[in-house]
Amino acid sequence: MTDNSSNALEQARALTLPSRASTLNRAPSVSHFWNSNQAILKDAWKEWELKNSAIIPVLDETFLDPILRKTVSDAWENPEKENAVANLWEEIIPGVYSTQFFDLNRLKEFRDYLNAVSNAQIPSRAPYGIQLNRHGIMLDPRSEGYLAAPNFQEFYHSMMDRYMRPIARLLLDTYGYDNQTFGFSIQYNPSKDKDLQAHTDASSATLNININLVDESFSGSQVDFFDKNSGKTVQTTFKPGQAIIHRGSVPHATHPITAGQRSNLVVWLYGDRMQIPNRHSNPYNSINASVQSVTTNNIISPRERWSIPNSPKDAYAPF
Repeated sequence: MTDNSSNALEQARALTLPSRASTLNRAPSVSHFWNSNQAILKDAWKEWELKNSAIIPVLDETFLDPILRKTVSDAWENPEKENAVANLWEEIIPGVYSTQFFDLNRLKEFRDYLNAVSNAQIPSRAPYGIQLNRHGIMLDPRSEGYLAAPNFQEFYHSMMDRYMRPIARLLLDTYGYDNQTFGFSIQYNPSKDKDLQAHTDASSATLNININLVDESFSGSQVDFFDKNSGKTVQTTFKPGQAIIHRGSVPHATHPITAGQRSNLVVWLYGDRMQIPNRHSNPYNSINASVQSVTTNNIISPRERWSIPNSPKDAYAPF
């Protein structure tokens, strides 16, 4: 660590966050705060991780469900085995699938890590673009005030590159519109952020992962997905460690939570300059109406699905 960054943690903790009002009003001073302190915050997370290395877990793929890990590993070695990965995902409606994503035996360690993050006293940005949510943190380097801890970033990018992207290509046909990543954590609580109105996502694919522990029950907070083919709405409830992957164009909404708390990681894929496939007309407005949509009908090989794009990351962020 350089002399310039050796006291970054102390400097970061001394910063005064922009007010919630100025943040919600998108005041220019808010972006200035995050941009002018970006280097300090990045060094602070690195220093925090080093200072706490003896007590915080090292995140890696062993936190994910062992059956999922095995089938994904096999598919990377031989993409012709990708059907075993697809078979793990249960179809809820066309374009929406679910499976066990986190290993329940490791989920508490993961939550312990996130609890340590929340207690780090390093300024971070909540996902205000999602109905003004008060909790959670931005996860991707394209976002202001993101969780820049090096180990977390390594885990996050491994999850996106090795798991989400090839699975989205396999189930949702997103190839060519999945080069860019985005993510945030979010909480639902009866006394604060209760629900989320019907919307679509500015993504090619969304992976929504519940990180509640087995003994952390909640009521309400069901998620409705609208099936454009049948015209019906299908309701589902998250279970601990469960993930739902869906096309961003599928309309969905969250019912009010009535007791307990639901905690989730939400990650998106989309193309360069925020391009997404446009397969169907949409009765709902996207969170980001300016996103570019591109019609696609990809016919690609398993080897192409199980590959990592070599295009650079861009600076576009949905919110």
